[in-house]
Amino acid sequence: MLHRIGEGEDEMGRSITALVVLIGMLAGLNVGASAQEPSWPEVKCARYKKAWSDALARTGRKGLGQEFLDRHEAFLSSGCTTKADVCPRSSEELALANMMVVAAMNAGTASTFPPFACRKER
Repeated sequence: MLHRIGEGEDEMGRSITALVVLIGMLAGLNVGASAQEPSWPEVKCARYKKAWSDALARTGRKGLGQEFLDRHEAFLSSGCTTKADVCPRSSEELALANMMVVAAMNAGTASTFPPFACRKER
């Protein structure tokens, strides 16, 4: 089959154009599908969670009351956003709370980030 000069080139040009458009679309999908970087509050919470887990592995749970552990777990479950209401009462709880304040500061957060606070009961 004979073609006029330029006839096949037109089809090939359209095919190349379509291919370039398709590649561009796929590249755009890939960029859009990539995960977003975590926010600073998410980073702080992840660092704090790791420090908490490490501290518990080192010190154990002896002397830690259930209320202390439950309130702290609620803080972690909230993404580290709930109001500070974890009150260390035993010497072990206070030692762990102090350890966590130092760990939080070492992780780049303020000393006010951890959830430890004892409110006066009325």
